Amino acid sequence: MDTKTVGQEGEERASKYLMENGYCIVERNFRTKYGEIDIIVKKAETVVFVEVKTMPNATSDMLSKVLNTQKQQRIIKTSKRFLQNHREYSNSYIRYDVIVLDMQGLPPVYHIENAFSE
Repeated sequence: MDTKTVGQEGEERASKYLMENGYCIVERNFRTKYGEIDIIVKKAETVVFVEVKTMPNATSDMLSKVLNTQKQQRIIKTSKRFLQNHREYSNSYIRYDVIVLDMQGLPPVYHIENAFSE
């Protein structure tokens, strides 16, 4: 399977997991010139920007390398563009989560809430 297909299937699994846990999908694959956010969800008064990583052969060290400060800053910048375009969320709390799929030593779907902040 190519990486695009693996990524799409991972995002599908993550979306299902989020919905099963009470989140409402707002948007998927939100893109700007700054970057992309895999999944945007809402639960209660919180808008959550979710990065999905499918990493069956990875370790936690590899995860920290792929979610480095530069990647986090791109996600934050992209989230700000989303919020500018969607003023209905201006009074919401904002959170950045990561969902890791299939990493060795972790549950098949591992949800890291507040994985990083601005």
